[in-house]
Amino acid sequence: MKKIFLLITLSLLAFSCQKEKADVIVINSNTYTVNNSFEKAEAFAIKDGKFIAVGTNKEIQDKYQSQNTIDVKNKTIVPGLIDAHCHFYRMGLQQQKVSLEGTKSYDDVLQKISDFKDKTNSEYITGRGWDQNDWKVKEFPTKEKLDKLFPKTPVAVTRVDGHALLVNQAALDYSGITKAISIEGGEFITKNGKLTGVLIDNAMDYIKFPSTSKKQAINGLLDAQKICFSYGLTTVDDAGLNRNTVELIDSLQQSKDLKMRVYAMVSGDQQAQIDYYINKGIYKTDYLNVRSFKVYGDGALGSRGAAMRKPYSDRENHFGALIYSPERYQEIATQIAASEYQMNTHAIGDSANTWLLKTYKKVLKNQEDRRWRIEHAQIISPEDFKNFDNILPSVQPTHATSDMYWAEDRVGSKRIKGAYAFKDLLKVYGKVALGTDFPVEQVNPFLTFYAAVVRKDLDNYPKNGYQMENALTREETLKGMTIWAAYANFEENEKGSIEIGKFADFVILNQDIMTVDGAEIPKTKAVTTFLNGEKVY
Repeated sequence: MKKIFLLITLSLLAFSCQKEKADVIVINSNTYTVNNSFEKAEAFAIKDGKFIAVGTNKEIQDKYQSQNTIDVKNKTIVPGLIDAHCHFYRMGLQQQKVSLEGTKSYDDVLQKISDFKDKTNSEYITGRGWDQNDWKVKEFPTKEKLDKLFPKTPVAVTRVDGHALLVNQAALDYSGITKAISIEGGEFITKNGKLTGVLIDNAMDYIKFPSTSKKQAINGLLDAQKICFSYGLTTVDDAGLNRNTVELIDSLQQSKDLKMRVYAMVSGDQQAQIDYYINKGIYKTDYLNVRSFKVYGDGALGSRGAAMRKPYSDRENHFGALIYSPERYQEIATQIAASEYQMNTHAIGDSANTWLLKTYKKVLKNQEDRRWRIEHAQIISPEDFKNFDNILPSVQPTHATSDMYWAEDRVGSKRIKGAYAFKDLLKVYGKVALGTDFPVEQVNPFLTFYAAVVRKDLDNYPKNGYQMENALTREETLKGMTIWAAYANFEENEKGSIEIGKFADFVILNQDIMTVDGAEIPKTKAVTTFLNGEKVY
């Protein structure tokens, strides 16, 4: 009897030794791999931070063994989520400033600023998040009340979209501004010949801000990482970074303090930065990819800075404006086209989209696979859709559900049909990269999913969805947040799906986002987030 037991034990040990070792094995899952066939899997194995096998429970357990086997008890797993357009660093810094999101009146704004001043005793108050379109009186505020509350403390708070700034007289004095200045690509709003304290787009550059310390910058990046991991994000496309911030991100990643993967769009507003990075060439690590420039084409629709082909429907003879001259866009695009870099241009209004699409087409001369992007692609003229055949649309679904209450007032019933047209853009290019533009919108990617598929707000408005002809399917939406976003970053061979050889970035969800009732989608949460097979949240 002892001999039989010994033989069985030896046989089991021999069988066990024949199995390959994995660092992590995940079993009993409802995994959406987002591979080419959009297949599902029950289990997968990870070694050295990458997927080494994907299949059924039996296939994985018969071939692999690990001291770390995770039974997820049939929970849903998706690839690590990618935000294709956000402001990661800016959102992190915002955690140290006054937040004006959700304010319902100018008085709410003033109260939050006062509370912040009492709490921090800041010598210069900055922040963001106000939106006059959410107020009963949907007009830009003026600085008189700010001046009374803060006669000596400079206050400069940015509108939610980042394209308008409200300042008090102390901030104007600090910046040496005594009167409205005539500029291209922006506006100093005046009333009765006097500055109101609201500055649009390029006018904002005239305001002097206190410098950010290295400690504040590091804390901002680490705060942003913590928030993003909690929502299942494992890669962020940060749209508009300067060289110092890019190098700080790299150093923190090298020291392993910052683990978030970052696709860096270098700010193209300084010629010196364009020259430096083009001369340096593409810089790529497992965590940082520097190969694109972010350029501003125009302002935002909410502040009427978006460049329109015909006047705004709610402001006579006002067209918005391009940030630069058409000639300048031509110069920038020509220089980038001669390099390996990607050009990603913010374009909201139909005029901005027309100009940029024409410029792209001209300088690329039908070059294939450059993956140049139009960021936002928000209002498109009917004849311009076809020009996205070689230009990748990078869009933010929650912009549609945030703007739908007032967007038609801005552009009229005819032009609105070409706005937030995600499905129409998808039909032309074959892919769309999806993001949030946070902190303009909330970080939560599940609200992106909801806005793309259901196209309603959280109060179930409108009843039948907003311009549902441009809703995306759930499969298209998940691809836009994973594999298509990776493609937009030239990273589809290393992330964006759960496949052998790719980084083991994945998220365990609390519910099946692909089958749950549409109204329940916003309740989706990231239970656990993994990066390189390591639990980071």
